[in-house]
Amino acid sequence: MEKIASFTVDHLHLKKGLYLSRQDKQGDVTVSTFDLRFTAPNREPVMDTPAVHTIEHLGATFLRNGARKEEIVYFGPMGCRTGFYLVMFGDLKSEDVLPLVLQMCDFILNFEGEIPGAKAEECGNYLDQNLSEAKYYTRIYRDALISEKNLRYPQA
Repeated sequence: MEKIASFTVDHLHLKKGLYLSRQDKQGDVTVSTFDLRFTAPNREPVMDTPAVHTIEHLGATFLRNGARKEEIVYFGPMGCRTGFYLVMFGDLKSEDVLPLVLQMCDFILNFEGEIPGAKAEECGNYLDQNLSEAKYYTRIYRDALISEKNLRYPQA
């Protein structure tokens, strides 16, 4: 069986960052997938599930209501709990979406109140939320994006 592209990235050298993971084309439509690595895989603890869940709810709400909402295909967590996938229409690079991701981080950091979609009738695990932890992880990620500008996968 052929190894999928994401398993060929050396996770031992991967840092927090915003990485173009893949691009898929169907006819004249391009879909770009980005890895938003909130933690350094295998070197930092993974994010707690309630924080991941809250970031997912807030991030998806922001992205699907913002100025670029027509470009958003998907935002959701990685199974390894080191980050999130952002899938967008367009032939895009990390630099193209960095401002959007920073705006999403600011939205999460400034958010107060009831988490969108966190009611029993709206979510399959609605009680599994933690806004303060979500802000903690988001602050560290945002600071890393600004200071380190990790926008490309490290060379093997």
